[in-house]
Amino acid sequence: MLRHSTTLWSNGNSALVPALGALPAIVRCSSASTEGKACQRGVFSKVRRESGRSLQMSSSVQVARAGEQSVVVEEQAFQKSEGPLLKVLPGQSHPLGVSEVETGTNFAIFSQNATAVTLCLILQERETNSTLEEGMVELSLDSQINKTGDIWHICVEGLPRRNDLYGYRVDGPREWREGHRFDYNNVLLDPYAKLVDGRRVFGDASNKMSKCFGTYDFDGLPFDWGENYELPNIHEKDLVLYEMNVRAFTADESSGLDPHIRGSYLGMIEKIPHLLELGVNAVELLPVFEFDEMELQRRPNAREHLINTWGYSTLNFFAPMSRYASNGGGPINASQEFKQMVKAFHDAGIEVILDVVYNHTNEADDEHPYTTSFRGIDNKVYYMMDSQQNAQLLNFSGCGNTLNCNHPVVMELILDSLRHWVTEYHVDGFRFDLASVLCRGTDGSPLSAPPLIRAIAKDNVLSRCKIIAEPWDCGGLYLVGKFPNWDRWAEWNGIYRDDIRKFIKGDAGMKGSFATRISGSADLYRVNKRKPYHGINFVIAHDGFTLYDLVSYNYKHNDANGESGNDGCNDNFSWNCGFEGETEDPNIQALRARQMKNFQVALMISQGTPMMLMGDEYGHTRSGNNNSYGHDNALNNFQWERLKDKKDNHFRFFSEMIKFRRSHHIFARENFIDKNEVTWHEDNWENYESKFLAFTLHEDNGGHIYVAFNAHDYFVEACIPSPPKGRRWFRVVDTNLESPSDIIPEGAPGIKETYNLAPYSCIVLEAKP
Repeated sequence: MLRHSTTLWSNGNSALVPALGALPAIVRCSSASTEGKACQRGVFSKVRRESGRSLQMSSSVQVARAGEQSVVVEEQAFQKSEGPLLKVLPGQSHPLGVSEVETGTNFAIFSQNATAVTLCLILQERETNSTLEEGMVELSLDSQINKTGDIWHICVEGLPRRNDLYGYRVDGPREWREGHRFDYNNVLLDPYAKLVDGRRVFGDASNKMSKCFGTYDFDGLPFDWGENYELPNIHEKDLVLYEMNVRAFTADESSGLDPHIRGSYLGMIEKIPHLLELGVNAVELLPVFEFDEMELQRRPNAREHLINTWGYSTLNFFAPMSRYASNGGGPINASQEFKQMVKAFHDAGIEVILDVVYNHTNEADDEHPYTTSFRGIDNKVYYMMDSQQNAQLLNFSGCGNTLNCNHPVVMELILDSLRHWVTEYHVDGFRFDLASVLCRGTDGSPLSAPPLIRAIAKDNVLSRCKIIAEPWDCGGLYLVGKFPNWDRWAEWNGIYRDDIRKFIKGDAGMKGSFATRISGSADLYRVNKRKPYHGINFVIAHDGFTLYDLVSYNYKHNDANGESGNDGCNDNFSWNCGFEGETEDPNIQALRARQMKNFQVALMISQGTPMMLMGDEYGHTRSGNNNSYGHDNALNNFQWERLKDKKDNHFRFFSEMIKFRRSHHIFARENFIDKNEVTWHEDNWENYESKFLAFTLHEDNGGHIYVAFNAHDYFVEACIPSPPKGRRWFRVVDTNLESPSDIIPEGAPGIKETYNLAPYSCIVLEAKP
């Protein structure tokens, strides 16, 4: 592709450049002419105009005197009509990204090690991003004029106020062993771009090589949040989290939605009634930052059939995923519709928590790099490198690179990003993927007091937000119960997940651990001012088996992922109840249904904050695939027809159990349970083979709750304690009974002094007048 240049040399402050058309055949500069005055006011070292094959160029050099200035103009002429003139100014260093200032549109980008930076503008109307560089205007920045410290900047007057695309070419040292990965041929995405434009349709294979550019909208009216709009502000102890994927929730035809809004932010709004019926009050959204779902198809490889539908491969930390806009609407619509979604959730009393990925980016590794932004702008700053191995990228994320989170520049980027999502989009909190990476220093070594973790905990803008860590990484830094927290950070409790799974499926020696987990994991979180709700209790999450698969498979079945079954976790602590996979055996089916209910009861009666996975309310299956990130189909997509089939039994039980928890604050205490608040009906703690546990939770008003779990493969006759004076026991739950008797929220009377618990079952009794 030919690139043609116009060069203006001067020591002034601005220059005129034509947009969308031919540069003037001759730019004359003299003190008496308008052009000369413009040249005297300013200059930039180089303006390059990308041209397609239809453009022709003729060049000559005109030298003119403008007072004491010498102005050299490389003359250009193109076969396009001349558009409006653009005036370029030095610009300002802050804010980073693109902003509107009095003198025009300001662009600012950080690069400590760059020696040359060029702003690339695309001003033309376009249908796709496949040939965008043919209409590109390039403005080279002068390090003497357009640089303050390590920030390069330029202001352009006369640009449209919305929908233009921009990027940067960045050059610098080429010494690989020093950590540099500069390549001037790449047009790079601004790390601070607030909107990103790329392909418009999710999974569009015909446009899989599409490039991403920053864009902006200064014309749009402020979003109307409404006069009576309020944030839900739900206390952490009262949350019931629902982990979900925006696209997968409504992408399936069974959603019954208009095809134009399936898999979109607007599609989410249409299904809020389902979440209200289920009873959850917070959604935890899998990544919604801009990502490239087609990244695995950009080169031949064993996974090139996959589409990254989970989104754990961030392109940009400020822009909402543009292909979650309805009807291929693009980034501006995506931004507006994301706000509509948040507002609708808030109006329904549901909080919005984002799963955020600051531990790595989409740019992969040094063997197969996918350079889109950070790597080409300043690799040495943005990524951790191994100084002992020729500055190869360190990989604590399992995805080829590791963001240099505690470098001051990267730390500020992350903080700015988080604040942006709170102030612009009103989100209520964040779950940090592989958060132990955020606890590593610039050389990868663990830090006891990571600056970024502390800054997030202490930040004023983030003070109202829930902040949740996934307290491990792929480098072995396992920090469950030990994550640096400043009494603010909550954690995904992976030990809870494992211990609950082991006990419910009948492993020996787990009774004590099970009791510890359901009573709030005080062994992990009773430190300083931490609370039970700082432990996020979960049995199932997006990665791993679904709840149905947990009781249906002993082994992962990941062949469809293209990695010969080598991906995904091997330690699932699952039990197939006697047969691997689908079966028509009614006894196995009944046992599986019972086990799923047992898990739901354990989760909802535990002290701490419960989280469940989308689809578990009807028993979604991925056919044993425990790492289904790359399947944009029924493997991940919510199956609304199956929900209908399970509405009166499985779904009903799950929904009523959630509502029972939310209506009984005895399960959501502010502080850890003390000895006066629980009675363990147990004198057999040391018996390794014992798999029965019973206890009573006490409330001052006499509203006691009795719970018993039998993980044996035989019946156990439990002695029921006497209820408080003036009260009787009512059976709320018996997972061995058929629906609707398996859960009766108001309770069923008739409880005697003993209760015969079936194998692999549990009961919940409530003391009532």
